[in-house]
Amino acid sequence: MLQVRHLSKVFFEQNDPRKPGLVALYDISLSVRKNEFVSLLGPSGCGKTTLIRIVAGLLPADRGEVLVNGKPVTSPGRERCMVFQQFGLLPWRTVLGNVEFGLEIEGVAREERREVSRKYLDLVGLKGFEDYYPHQISGGMQQRVGIARALSKKPDILLMDEPFGAVDAQTREQLQEELLKIWAKTDTTVIFVTHSIDESIYLSDRVVVMHSRPGCIKEEVVVDLPRPRWEGDIKADPRFAQLRARIRESLRA
Repeated sequence: MLQVRHLSKVFFEQNDPRKPGLVALYDISLSVRKNEFVSLLGPSGCGKTTLIRIVAGLLPADRGEVLVNGKPVTSPGRERCMVFQQFGLLPWRTVLGNVEFGLEIEGVAREERREVSRKYLDLVGLKGFEDYYPHQISGGMQQRVGIARALSKKPDILLMDEPFGAVDAQTREQLQEELLKIWAKTDTTVIFVTHSIDESIYLSDRVVVMHSRPGCIKEEVVVDLPRPRWEGDIKADPRFAQLRARIRESLRA
């Protein structure tokens, strides 16, 4: 589904591009299978967000390439949608209007886009909130609107940049569970950026551990825990603790 080959990115000083720049990413290579859930985990400044922005087509790479279904990524495309940490909702539009927005830009007919948007609002548990405005719903609900908006375009790859970072701990756990339930009902591949070891283990099939200066992949950890993860207390499983210890040691080293 996704191939990243020898990707590098350098940010130069705006005032003098001849000066040595910050190496945000160096020689990143990564493959992701269809319907796989992969988390990018690492400290601030290791290039996680830069990497998914390049995959999304929002930033150019300085070296290397990104392939989606065998085709090079050179710009944003419908097969890739991104959910940001900040909800990014239009305050003058209703919940339904926000989910419809991307389809409206693409010229989808009114009745069709409303039908599709209602379907995904139902999928994320927001049926009945179609006519509310963003300021009338909670932060967790606003993030679900953002997820529904991304899914309404039926992307092959859903890119999520710390989507639960702006909500409280309890809401974050609820959203993690809801995301897994939504993902289980779709054929979407997910690339998920996080700073949380527990979140990466709970959600993922594989955790890609990164380190900075320069930003590169240090280790890939397969999460061999049973699914569905929301049944029972998976975090009490001894294997969960072992994975946590392994990843923590990798980050420290």
